[in-house]
Amino acid sequence: MWVPIIQQTEEDWDRVIDINLKGVWLCLKYEIRQMLKQGGGAIVNMSSVAGLVGNPAAAAYCASKHAVIGLTKTAALEYARSGIRINAVCPAVIKTAMAERAFADPRLNKFVLSLHPLGRFGQPKEIAEAVVWMLSDRASFMTGQALVLDGGFLAGPNPPAA
Repeated sequence: MWVPIIQQTEEDWDRVIDINLKGVWLCLKYEIRQMLKQGGGAIVNMSSVAGLVGNPAAAAYCASKHAVIGLTKTAALEYARSGIRINAVCPAVIKTAMAERAFADPRLNKFVLSLHPLGRFGQPKEIAEAVVWMLSDRASFMTGQALVLDGGFLAGPNPPAA
């Protein structure tokens, strides 16, 4: 699915948008209904650093992740006065089975790793711990935010590894 816009099929576009955006919207719709009944709560949506930048050959993915951030901010504004906090996390590459498959080629893996100034991919536990904090009362003044967890990926231009 990593292809230039003119080569991407409508079916591929719809699949990515349905999973990454419509899926979040459907979850929000029913989570918020329940939270209104119970008097409040907190939600953390999954976006990506790709929701904050562009990426060649990833139009649908980037568009969907940008949209998740916009949806998060809009929902946060709509339901803040109802005691519902809504935020998003924006990780860079996290060491998961899916990432290992996507970056299985050693040259691609080395290149993508070079874009992370900390010199490693993130760990699922690091994202989970941030989400737990965002859902806790310790983050009670946080809503409508997109928390970046990226090993320095967005800090500035990162030259490819030698």
